[in-house]
Amino acid sequence: MIHLPILRQGQPYRSLDVQRVPHYRTGETVAEVSQANNGLIRRDLRDQETGRFALQQLSTNELLDIARRAASHFMNDELPLGDAAQTPDDYVRQLAATTGMPHVFVRKNMNKINGVLSEMAHVLNGLTRGIDFALLDKGFGTVNGHAISFYPRGNSLGVVLPSNSPGVHALWLPSIALKIPLILKPGSAEPWTPYRLIQAFIKAGAPPEAFSFYPTSHGGGNEILSQCGRGMVFGDVSATEVWREDSRIEVHGPGYSKVVIGPDCADEWEQHLDIIAASIAENGGRSCINASGVWVTKHSAAIADALAQRLAQIVPRDEADEAAQIAPFANRQVAEYLNRTIESNLAGAEDVTARYRETPRLTEWQGSTYLLPTIVHCDAAHTLANKEFLFPFASVVEVAPEDLPHILGPSLVVTVISRDESFINRFVAAPHVDRLNIGPLPTMAISWDQPHEGNLFEHLYARRAFQRATA
Repeated sequence: MIHLPILRQGQPYRSLDVQRVPHYRTGETVAEVSQANNGLIRRDLRDQETGRFALQQLSTNELLDIARRAASHFMNDELPLGDAAQTPDDYVRQLAATTGMPHVFVRKNMNKINGVLSEMAHVLNGLTRGIDFALLDKGFGTVNGHAISFYPRGNSLGVVLPSNSPGVHALWLPSIALKIPLILKPGSAEPWTPYRLIQAFIKAGAPPEAFSFYPTSHGGGNEILSQCGRGMVFGDVSATEVWREDSRIEVHGPGYSKVVIGPDCADEWEQHLDIIAASIAENGGRSCINASGVWVTKHSAAIADALAQRLAQIVPRDEADEAAQIAPFANRQVAEYLNRTIESNLAGAEDVTARYRETPRLTEWQGSTYLLPTIVHCDAAHTLANKEFLFPFASVVEVAPEDLPHILGPSLVVTVISRDESFINRFVAAPHVDRLNIGPLPTMAISWDQPHEGNLFEHLYARRAFQRATA
């Protein structure tokens, strides 16, 4: 039986309290994971300086070299897994077994993580706006002749992680290069990725003291966020809302990302169907940067119909099938709840994909529960116009050009398909648009030198006033 221990500043600790991680379909135990109680976490987090001190002994360039080596270890090597070992193929199978994620999705997310680790220097350049890394090592220096200094906002970064997609782990990886140790709570169904990443970093030469791994309850996750100087939390609105007003915590909840077709490009919508469909369906629709809305100024009914026809072709497949495009729900009750939410709010809207699906949206296949892709056509005032779900779902909404972009509401990513500079400039000036793609780019498109959501450097460090007397 595979057993994943707690890691207390890199040291394995086997708890008497364990939680089984079941196979998403059969319910058979895939692994047992030691559980950390609140008291253990609270006691351990009295010391957050040891890991910070260990990282400070290395230069930023040395840590970037470690990240590059960790990328190779993560992708290619057999790494410790408790008392056992894990090959890359083991990792793919084990993650798929407990989450239902198709193998092809796991490998794509592995490549994303590998890219962030391999290109960590470019990532840090984007996060720090290109400052000299020597300044990070020394703590102060000059930029364009002006004195500048940064100080850490805390001695560790506590992260409460989800189970929906391994790609989210790319967001906390720069913390090590920024010399801030990690306190990680893994998702209950997905301990595999954070554990493997820790082992890859340690094999690459990172100090073990910089990594703590606490599988724990919801209360334990709250303990981590309360005790760490800085935090990051992933989850739905109910899980993250309590932390939204806490400036120490970076909240990663629903993204409400959107594709907008401007009036000048409205009549060429068919040219952009591939981009729109990919934005909705890539990674099984489980990312906060998947589009959950398509907002247009005309042709909304035709666009909804064309998208519905295309996405209705996505059907359940075996997890090892390279053509798999959606993942099952490990918890049937979650799928049932989401389906009820959609069905109970359809009055005044249309599920256009229902015209083309051969089975109901909530469907069973090989003993697993799926929600099939859904395109809803509705107006901007409808409840479903600005909803997000953990599967390929999007509303298609027609609005007047003058209502854009303020009618969109808070949006993590907006892709604006337009060549009209005045229209584009409205989005550039919009305070509720976090990430902006101009032109036919999928909402899932990322760049190594741009922060994906928030800026981890600014979250972990603050700039101080700094001056030094001359001799």
